[in-house]
Amino acid sequence: MDRMDDTLIDVPRGLTNVVAARTALGDVRGHEGFYHYRQYSAVDLARERTFEEAWYLLLFGSLPEAGELEAFRARIRAARAVPDEVRALLPAIARLTADGDALAGLRMALAAVAAADGVRSLYDEEPAQRLEDAIRVAAVTPVLLAALHALAAGREPLEPRDDLGQVAGYLYLVTGRVPTEQEERALSAYMTAAIDHGFNASTFTARVIASTGADLSAAVGGALGALSGPLHGGAPARALDTLDEIGTPDRTDEWVRRTLSAGGRVMGFGHAVYRTEDPRSRMLREFAEGFGGPRVEFAVQVERRVQELLAELKPGRELHTNVEFYAGIVMELCGIPRPMFTPTFAAARVVGWTAHILEQAADGKILRPSSRYVGPAAPEPLPARVPAAS
Repeated sequence: MDRMDDTLIDVPRGLTNVVAARTALGDVRGHEGFYHYRQYSAVDLARERTFEEAWYLLLFGSLPEAGELEAFRARIRAARAVPDEVRALLPAIARLTADGDALAGLRMALAAVAAADGVRSLYDEEPAQRLEDAIRVAAVTPVLLAALHALAAGREPLEPRDDLGQVAGYLYLVTGRVPTEQEERALSAYMTAAIDHGFNASTFTARVIASTGADLSAAVGGALGALSGPLHGGAPARALDTLDEIGTPDRTDEWVRRTLSAGGRVMGFGHAVYRTEDPRSRMLREFAEGFGGPRVEFAVQVERRVQELLAELKPGRELHTNVEFYAGIVMELCGIPRPMFTPTFAAARVVGWTAHILEQAADGKILRPSSRYVGPAAPEPLPARVPAAS
């Protein structure tokens, strides 16, 4: 419940569909199977434009001209540099994070970068400096993630290459090789499609922290904390685990029936917002089919059969593949190891988080909702103090 002028207003659990702020960055229209960044379809941008162009659009409100894009890429390249003090800390951060969890390490590393850069609070900064901070954080994030992954595997991190864009450069840092054009295009499509997606838990967290006037890195750290939760972080790796467990197409029926009868979920199917096919899944399926091969053919067969079984076993519910199902396939085809699937998502989503942080900071209003108290009636007189034992 929310309290306004002493009137209690019903609010659904989880704030589902509650409008918490205004945004000009984009929207998700779940019943239509459509979402957009500013005035353009997000899927069209993912198919036809580069990651940097979509990034520029969110920050500046329009797609860049050729000269503007090159200047923006130069700003990104300059912002990738890891401070020497932070570089020296990365091996210790990698050792401290359980099982080489690059996202947990990223929270520490970004805080260290902010300290080394002397970042001030959003409240104390001018808009131009906030923008520089936003580009800095989003540009250095994939470099830090790849470095932490390499160190956890006992390898020396590679240096970023100025001749590679944000997506190809990230792939190079993670895999150790320059990607093919097909790999770069496929991963760029996924990462562009992952930049923003409404007021999800991590984006909302970032905006709440930004509304307090905290520094930009703190707001991104909060978003990363929200993303680490299993109810939000997504499961592209677990969707691939499902394919591994099924093994062959003839085992699909038995696996699905057994999983559902035990109260389990078929990972990669269903979405909290979309009541039609997830448009990101449809696009990524096409990119996966462009690679071809038995792995992709198997995934397509499993998708079709699982949807038939879900329609039979859960009648009346629209359960299509979500972005996670084919995201895992595409990332695997591009050479990204499974522990880096969610970090790769974060390397894309940080662009959306920082754009939302800038928008919230410009608003200048702290987010301070109310709650409805449901505990014991108050006030009651305090009980007599129990004498202390002698």
